[in-house]
Amino acid sequence: MKRFLQKSLILLTSVCAFTCVHAQQVKPVGPVPDTTKVILGQEVVISATRTPQRILESPVSIERVSGASVAEAPALSFYDALNNLKGVDVTTQSLTYKTVNTRGFGSHAGFRLNQFVDGMDNLAPGLNFPVGNIVGVGDLDLDNAELLPGAASALYGSGGINGTLLMTSKDPFKFPGISFQFKSGINHVNDDQSSVQPFNQLDVRVAKAWNNRFGFKSSFSFLQAEDWIANNSSNYNRVSRNVIPGDRESDPNYDGIHVYGDEVSQNMRNVAQSVLNAGESAFVKQYGETTGGLIPSRDQINGFLQTNAQTAPFFAGINTPGLLPNESISRTGYKESDLANQKAESLKTSTALYYKFNNTIQAIAQANWGRGSTMYTGSDRYVFRNFSIGQYKLELKGEDFFIRGYTTQERSGDSYITSILGSYINEQSKVSQQWFPEYIGNFIGAKLTPGVTDAQAHSLARAAADQGRFIPGTPAFETAKNAIIGKTISSGEGARFDDKTNLYHYEGMYNFSNMLKNVIELQVGSSYRIYQLRSGGTIFDDLNRKLNINEYGAYGVAGRKFLDDKLKLTLAGRYDKSENFDAHFTPRATAVYTLAENHHIRASYQTGYRNPTTQNQYLDLSAGGGSLRLIGGLPEMLNKYQLFDNKPFTADSYHAFLSSAAVGAADPSLLKTYNFNPEGIQPETVHAFELGDKVLIAPNLLLDAYAYYNRYHNFISEIEVYQNNGGDFIGVNVPVNVNGVIEAYGAAAGLDYYLRKFSITGNISYNKLGDLPVDYTNDYGFNTPKIRLNLGLGNKNVIRNVGFNLNYHWQQAFNWSTPFVAGRVPAYGTLDGQLNYKIPAVNSIIKLGGTNLLNKYYISSFGDPAIGALYYISYGFNIL
Repeated sequence: MKRFLQKSLILLTSVCAFTCVHAQQVKPVGPVPDTTKVILGQEVVISATRTPQRILESPVSIERVSGASVAEAPALSFYDALNNLKGVDVTTQSLTYKTVNTRGFGSHAGFRLNQFVDGMDNLAPGLNFPVGNIVGVGDLDLDNAELLPGAASALYGSGGINGTLLMTSKDPFKFPGISFQFKSGINHVNDDQSSVQPFNQLDVRVAKAWNNRFGFKSSFSFLQAEDWIANNSSNYNRVSRNVIPGDRESDPNYDGIHVYGDEVSQNMRNVAQSVLNAGESAFVKQYGETTGGLIPSRDQINGFLQTNAQTAPFFAGINTPGLLPNESISRTGYKESDLANQKAESLKTSTALYYKFNNTIQAIAQANWGRGSTMYTGSDRYVFRNFSIGQYKLELKGEDFFIRGYTTQERSGDSYITSILGSYINEQSKVSQQWFPEYIGNFIGAKLTPGVTDAQAHSLARAAADQGRFIPGTPAFETAKNAIIGKTISSGEGARFDDKTNLYHYEGMYNFSNMLKNVIELQVGSSYRIYQLRSGGTIFDDLNRKLNINEYGAYGVAGRKFLDDKLKLTLAGRYDKSENFDAHFTPRATAVYTLAENHHIRASYQTGYRNPTTQNQYLDLSAGGGSLRLIGGLPEMLNKYQLFDNKPFTADSYHAFLSSAAVGAADPSLLKTYNFNPEGIQPETVHAFELGDKVLIAPNLLLDAYAYYNRYHNFISEIEVYQNNGGDFIGVNVPVNVNGVIEAYGAAAGLDYYLRKFSITGNISYNKLGDLPVDYTNDYGFNTPKIRLNLGLGNKNVIRNVGFNLNYHWQQAFNWSTPFVAGRVPAYGTLDGQLNYKIPAVNSIIKLGGTNLLNKYYISSFGDPAIGALYYISYGFNIL
């Protein structure tokens, strides 16, 4: 705690030392107003059509979280509270990194849902995922967050094929003053992997306005805690992509999900044959040199191999029936906790200057910056250490227009890949070319002893081969680990990636509706974006070149009311062009019919598309402990690895070929080629249809329900193939488009009910994967529970100045599949709650609460750590 407070004080002083003196003072207030008189459905939203309107009249489904509600929310932050919204899936990969998704096809990256902070795309341009709330809006600075489930490309461009989240911070003219909040708590309660650990977080916001002309605000957040530990040691078969029985003691080819270095595996008979081949070659060469070029007979060669001390065990293994099994063995790996620091740390700051030219036009200069250490699950488990992102914006906006430009600067810091680290530590202790022959030689030697079983021989062989292995915690291990982390992947000796990718974005919009009042509502806008990929060859194919991707687009939205203003129709369309792909047009049509003042039914047809990510285009990365190459799907990348000319083989056929080689002569007829699309990877599209009904049944009862149907074309997946390069088969993972149409559909309904002082909320969501193409193969599953349920109960003032909130979340079991791992996510239910006491004299609140109060550990996606309870107490000043 002392170290945390010292760090917080230093960082806080550097952010706002001089501003605190001049900030507007907080005036005491009277008794807490009666906030239980809520007017449901009257909140104003903007994101549904880019113009303000009542949420009741929105033409598409929309969810909203207000900043005012965060102070009394039972979730740890507003970002955590998104999990309680209708139709929203949240997966937790670490304490400080979560992924938001809607309407299926979830992933650890969340690249099908766009996230914007004050108009800036919250995307890490090199790593290709929205960075959640690593950098962005703190709880104290949040005005509101609006979530659009479903496609919204016609309004917001590429991406967001399944949803769009827009987060807006507070304006210093509307929310001046000083506020802060301190949370302290514990987690890892009853955790077999850890003792109880502290959690601390400090948030501060300072805002000041002068003469209604100049405004300033600065916010700061610092968090320290012990992260959740990923410790799934289940045995995983990477060929069949499922969990299988066995552990290190019972399965010589054990590959633990959160164990790294054991991905390196070889067939015992293939290794033995390689040793014999090398011995034969050496003998033939030596024999020729001593006999003047004669070639020995097969009997002479076999005699040498049978009697030579180096080759004799392997000759016996190959030629003695039942002595050497046709099975694979893997190297001994290291647990994730041995390779990754479990400290979670997050620092984020935001500072903005505002100048009002008049009551409607203002200029904004804004800088958001965040740094953190966390864990991320992609095609591997990545350790983000000192990872940082900065976003810097200039904007001029008025009542009818905006012009903005911003840049996102991504810096990977000391981040690295766990499987590469585990494998390279093994290689430093003993190279695989030595380890595998030692293992097999000792195995055969043990088996030649009467009465020794295969299991005993494997145990003896591993102990012999592992002699000299670096043990976690020893100086040798730490020295090797730090040396490997200190070198980049492109060096061939390191696990660190060096990403300094930048994004530059410029856009503008003009709303002609006031000019054309009573005629038509009309908006037009355009944008231009540049990705500068800069990874020094550690992520992208940019070791010896600079990669830039240029994109531009334009859109228009037109709407008008008919039938005495009861029916409103809106049409929208957007044209986008990326330099690597053909231009794309995405139309949108919506209709809202007013049955009564507070009863609206809606229908929409929307199209969405997303360009392949920067990694889908130019990735060039070693993964899986170096046993697999991940590359982009553009034609130039396929040509680089000669995948058009030297056609690779499907993974299934390659493994069948390996099995045939291990039991006798290899059967090349088992190999089946894979043909890549000459045009390479293409953008993915969706056609989305939705019907909805939102009605204020009574002043205190709101119902919102919808049903949707999606059809995906060119769905982006990945395929693993094996290419024969001079007798050595190289594994390559490439993004490809799925042939045919993929269908998904679902529905959701939510109720908000206020009974006297009590608020009662509930929602249920249903998502289902529909028909699939006959030849469908996809490493990304639907990754969404069929049924999700949220229930809430609260009272802002159950007795004088005391309130509470409870939220219960339950979801059905479902299958999870990504390139990293596939498996079953069990059903789970969690209860979050908080009890608060308000101090009206200083606008303050004290909260006692917890997430997952019952402390039943659960996983939200397969391959991520189990999540337990986090109990906390907090004090917030001037936040009501």
